[in-house]
Amino acid sequence: MGVVELVNALLGLMTPEILFSVFWATFLGIIVGMLPGLTATMGIALLTGLTYQWESSNAIVILIAMYVGAIYGGSRSAILVNIPGTPANAATCIDGHPLALQGKAGEAIGIATTSSFLGSTIALFFMAFFTPYLGLVALRFQSFEFFWLTLFGVLICGNLTAPEDPLKGWISGFLGIFLAMIGMEAIQAHPRFAYGIVDLYGGISMIPALVGIYGMTEVIQTTVEAHRRGNISQVGRVLPRIRDLLRNWKNIIRSGLIGVFVGTIPGVGENIASFVAYDFARRGSKTPEKFGKGSVEGLTAAETGDNACVGGAIIPVLVLAVPGSPPAAVLLAAMWLHGMRPGPLLVIEAPHHIFEVSAMFLLASVAMLVLGLSMVRVVVKILKVPTSILMPIILVLCTVGSFAIAGRVFDILIMLLFGVIGYPLRKMKFPDAPLILGLILGAMLDENLRRGLILNDGSLVPFFTRPISVILIIMILMTVFSRNRYLKQGLGQVKDFLFTPFRKMKGRR
Repeated sequence: MGVVELVNALLGLMTPEILFSVFWATFLGIIVGMLPGLTATMGIALLTGLTYQWESSNAIVILIAMYVGAIYGGSRSAILVNIPGTPANAATCIDGHPLALQGKAGEAIGIATTSSFLGSTIALFFMAFFTPYLGLVALRFQSFEFFWLTLFGVLICGNLTAPEDPLKGWISGFLGIFLAMIGMEAIQAHPRFAYGIVDLYGGISMIPALVGIYGMTEVIQTTVEAHRRGNISQVGRVLPRIRDLLRNWKNIIRSGLIGVFVGTIPGVGENIASFVAYDFARRGSKTPEKFGKGSVEGLTAAETGDNACVGGAIIPVLVLAVPGSPPAAVLLAAMWLHGMRPGPLLVIEAPHHIFEVSAMFLLASVAMLVLGLSMVRVVVKILKVPTSILMPIILVLCTVGSFAIAGRVFDILIMLLFGVIGYPLRKMKFPDAPLILGLILGAMLDENLRRGLILNDGSLVPFFTRPISVILIIMILMTVFSRNRYLKQGLGQVKDFLFTPFRKMKGRR
């Protein structure tokens, strides 16, 4: 029954006008995603205003195409210049850029494009046929679970980006969480760590920080160490090998399922989905030592996870009227603006909307695949530009992107400051991604901890007794103890101290 309705919805959208709109909106989304400082949220917000007077279905399909294109587009800059175009593509840098440095830029983009499409396909299946059920799972997450989930995300990111010394990754992540505490807190609006600087009352803006830690740092490092670009201007093959896809089928399915599930959790978003999928891929890999050095498995997992999360984030929008990510929040507002009424009654009052949105998502995914594979050689040519010309251009784009968010010169200063801080941190092998993820999730961690305490009169008991919280705590402990040799040694000493006397007594008997 559902297949027939999906096909009918798809046929209803197969008009020249809508198909043209899908392709130009997806192309624009890819460009927005590629440019440092511009995000999917900004792109959807700008198009929402431009499409206010448009027909409903045409406007919504354009916004969904922008969403899909922007999340995918960020992988281009992540692979080519080690600067994630959006926060969702931070995990792509870990293996995508090393592949580009090995002369496999075209292959890396081809893998990222194909993985993104496959992740979207998995999400489409759940959007069309399991939307009501997945929405119910998301409702079980409350403040207690969100607190542990954000902490788990930061710890995972620290593990993945600093495999030789996870402690450095954790330090970087908790530094980001501390920086997220600057400004007025969300519950009582009390300014913290602002020291009377009015511009800090709103906190540290995420986009200038992201552009600074990745873009400005990359400009400094590439300028100081000009030899780092290596053979990156070579394109190589673009289409991924069939055997690589078949070899990664378990990884693709697992990463897609993770992306969908994370997307259904309100407020989490694509950045956590990509890192969680990457972590599971590394744990399940037969060659984990290749991760971080140009692993096809790692790149596949990151791009499958974040693009599957796009479809997952739309699910709670449709059935709960609760966004699964910041771009989905803007999409929800646009749906209300154009007459669609998402929420629990949508399945009863207008179930056809679920299949219409699923069909729109499918068209946008196909456009992403076609445009993504056909634009590889053109995009990679940008790296043939000499460093002395390319880096100033990137610096200008970083500056414009930071300023364009709120029109504040202070944001440019934040971008420069994070660039100056990021370079020595990178030289000392403190990873960038946990710091940014901590900055993104810090406010969420703080707000949910305090809200949970308020709801339970200061009691911490619910944080440790709810079933989902217990599962997350176990996963956090496994993450910490499985990767730290000092903790392993300490646990081994405690185990020997506790059980050696009993072993001796048993031996005497």
